[in-house]
Amino acid sequence: MTVPAERTVFMLAHTGREAALQSVQCLVEGLLKEGIKLRVLAAEAPDMGFPEGVEAVPLGPAAGEGCELILVLGGDGTLLRGAELAREFGVPMLGVNLGRVGFLAEAERDDLQKVVQRVVAKDYEVEERMTIDVVVREDGRVIHTDWALNEASVEKGSRERMIEVVTGVDGRPVSSFGCDGVVCATPTGSTAYAFSAGGPVVWPEVEALLMVPISAHALFARPLVTSPHSVLEVQVQQRTPHGVLWCDGRRTFELPPGARVEVRKGHNPVLLARLHRAPFSKRLVHKFQLPVTGWRGTADED
Repeated sequence: MTVPAERTVFMLAHTGREAALQSVQCLVEGLLKEGIKLRVLAAEAPDMGFPEGVEAVPLGPAAGEGCELILVLGGDGTLLRGAELAREFGVPMLGVNLGRVGFLAEAERDDLQKVVQRVVAKDYEVEERMTIDVVVREDGRVIHTDWALNEASVEKGSRERMIEVVTGVDGRPVSSFGCDGVVCATPTGSTAYAFSAGGPVVWPEVEALLMVPISAHALFARPLVTSPHSVLEVQVQQRTPHGVLWCDGRRTFELPPGARVEVRKGHNPVLLARLHRAPFSKRLVHKFQLPVTGWRGTADED
């Protein structure tokens, strides 16, 4: 007789939200009842009041060992935090949206019972999302490296003054201007900061890199969409004050005058667990609440 292998799911939640704690309790009870073990970060365990049988572990490379999935409950910031763990552990992330938009989420708080059922049955598809690798150079020396799922943005360091930059693609200059910043994004990030800055929406299955200036003072400061094999470059001019690099709005690094930021397709994707096969256009309409009254197409509306 074959003994079924133990199954473990990692759980991450925004512990500051009452709704998150209630949702966590629902998921924990449902998964434990089905014999699935749960693991959480030790630093968050006291805030969640987990029942016996939930393993609390310190943050580190071994935290995700043996886990098949990361369940993340929260808003966009928590989902991006979950994406960091998903990339580190090499397992898919299943997001439950407890915030406003939640493009990375696959379920809403009303879908918790369905989430339990689908996780127990392993009834989900895994989708790869392209990331970007970020390198910062000063006088040719690498002084910082990072990565992002949504975007890396070079921004002004103080509110009072613009940042002066030169942008380039594949080692060739494209334009120079003063601005509030420049966003270098993935297709996943095209509906995040890049969208707010006036960039195009790019379907997730399209492999491309986006460069979107923020409030640029220039005749040519249009969003650019390049090959995934290109290298985007943003150099802080020597005459300008320092800038700031933000990766996914979570990790920051101060850029000295003259620093060059290079952005290229990342080596390690983020895996997302998908419960729905609906086209991205349906997700776009739902998340942004776009008006579609009058549509007379023949596509299935379910």
